[in-house]
Amino acid sequence: MAIFSKTCEYAIRAVFYIAQKSASGMKSGIKDIAAEIDSPELYLAKILQDLSRKGLITSTKGPNGGFFLTSEMLELPLIEVVKAVDGDALFTGCGLGLKQCSELHPCPLHNEFKAIRNDITLMLSNVSIGGFNQELAEGLVSLKKSKTD
Repeated sequence: MAIFSKTCEYAIRAVFYIAQKSASGMKSGIKDIAAEIDSPELYLAKILQDLSRKGLITSTKGPNGGFFLTSEMLELPLIEVVKAVDGDALFTGCGLGLKQCSELHPCPLHNEFKAIRNDITLMLSNVSIGGFNQELAEGLVSLKKSKTD
């Protein structure tokens, strides 16, 4: 079970891949990114265009073009990507999807979900976009789903 939308999953995986390549001074083309993260190319192109418009990644056109991240972008917390793609409902919403759920009118899962939501917010706030570059380069972590997922 995933906590992010499929679009957000692709965005996070793509941003991590682009970050790792950017740290090596390389730009990444859409075909390479899609192949490396196991994503549909056209769908991914739309996601990356949106992230570029929102200033989370950069792109250049032409024979030496591609997607890349500046050193400042590599330092951004991952929560910025999640908010850009999925909004902030994960960080503020009710676990049961109830609009009236609040501290004054909690749903049955309110307190437990609030604690989990706060942990997720903290984790995504403390992880930088470039934070896994070394592990990716060494093959210690992966951006593709295994055949058993």
